Amino acid sequence: MQIFDTLRREKVRFEPAKENRFRIYLCGPTVYDYGHLGHGRSAIVFDVLRRYLTYRGYEVTFVRNWTDIDDKTIDRAAREGISVKELSEKFINIYREDFERLNILEPDYDPKPTEHIQEIIDLISRLFDRGHAYRLDDGVYYDISTFTEYGTLSGQPLEELRSGARVEVSDQKRNPGDFALWKFKKPGEPAWESPWGKGRPGWHIECSAMSMKYLGEEFDLHCGGQDLIFPHHEDEIAQSQGAGYAYARYWMHNGFLNIEGEKMSKSLGNFFTLREVFERYSPLTVRFFLLSAHYRAPLAFSEATLKQAESALNRFNDFILRVKEIARSGRTEKPSVDRTVLLRATRQGFEEGLDDDLNISRSLASLSDLVRDVNILIEEGRLSVREAGDVVAFLQDVDRVLGVFTFEREMLPKEIERRIEDRNIARSRKDYSEADRIRKELQDIGVMLEDTREGTRWKRVN
Repeated sequence: MQIFDTLRREKVRFEPAKENRFRIYLCGPTVYDYGHLGHGRSAIVFDVLRRYLTYRGYEVTFVRNWTDIDDKTIDRAAREGISVKELSEKFINIYREDFERLNILEPDYDPKPTEHIQEIIDLISRLFDRGHAYRLDDGVYYDISTFTEYGTLSGQPLEELRSGARVEVSDQKRNPGDFALWKFKKPGEPAWESPWGKGRPGWHIECSAMSMKYLGEEFDLHCGGQDLIFPHHEDEIAQSQGAGYAYARYWMHNGFLNIEGEKMSKSLGNFFTLREVFERYSPLTVRFFLLSAHYRAPLAFSEATLKQAESALNRFNDFILRVKEIARSGRTEKPSVDRTVLLRATRQGFEEGLDDDLNISRSLASLSDLVRDVNILIEEGRLSVREAGDVVAFLQDVDRVLGVFTFEREMLPKEIERRIEDRNIARSRKDYSEADRIRKELQDIGVMLEDTREGTRWKRVN
């Protein structure tokens, strides 16, 4: 497999440092508000990478953090009159629910900075010992002039770096690009004891400390959105390598989600939350849409592009259900000449796409070719029951990577209500076995029933 390594600025062979085991760290969101589609894209892209490595037989340790202490979480908590902990826990739970609906696998570890203060302090102490950190009136800073490789990831020469871009502005700093490692306490802010004074960690040091705790001093891949290249990931490299650790071997970054040519972001106020989009489109449609362009390319968001994704996914799902019906039918159509050739070629195309810098569009194209060719076989009466079963099994296998297809027909609300009415009739006739059968039928498609004094209620569950 090859990936585009942001640090080397070229496609490189992607291999683990330890045989058969990849260790990956994904920068997660700052949890002060609802997640938007941009957060969803980053989480889904690297979820597919993780799934594909597992599909290929690798063991994967996957870490995705929550930034639960930051200027933004502090400001939002103050506005709402609640603690930072209450605010962050509220939005972490919301993110977890949204990511689950998007069929994103849970990480092996999902650390929070507030639970890793000692690791952060230890790393800052090491930077002091190695001459990279210094103290000012408002906190502890990293001196970027002491790290000669600073700017390599982002391609920004040291002399051109300026304050801004989430870099603290201060007249006292040795260099405009110096960034905070530890911020001294201000009134009303959460704070922890440290050798330099009571305060809280800076944003960048959090990820350095947490990634190395769970993945080691050298790990395989650090990934995130393109907007994190500078200053966040640049600063992580400076901190971690400045402390004497090798840190990440590869770097991957996904492109922006754009609306009318501009990056979707909370700061620009042009974003749609995941929950807003879920009101109009199924989460799996959203997942499919967010995979519809190459992960490094910008992805244009519009009603039209979402509808296109919905139609494309529906075509795949309708095909799956059609082939499943044949597999269950017992019909004995004349088998095609070689039932293995088509699936072998499709699997090869699917894997070649993903092996080429996670080119999911190319992999989906190979699946579209399969749909076309199998539909021709069906129309000609040349798809046997066994072949149909093989096609379904193949699509279930590749969906371990994509996580977008539906293999059981999902009932519409009106259909569910009709089956509930059928169950009520069976109960009124004391035909409890039929009533239980209908309950089980609905349960199998993810619909749970609850009998109350006001009647039977239903809800969808995963």
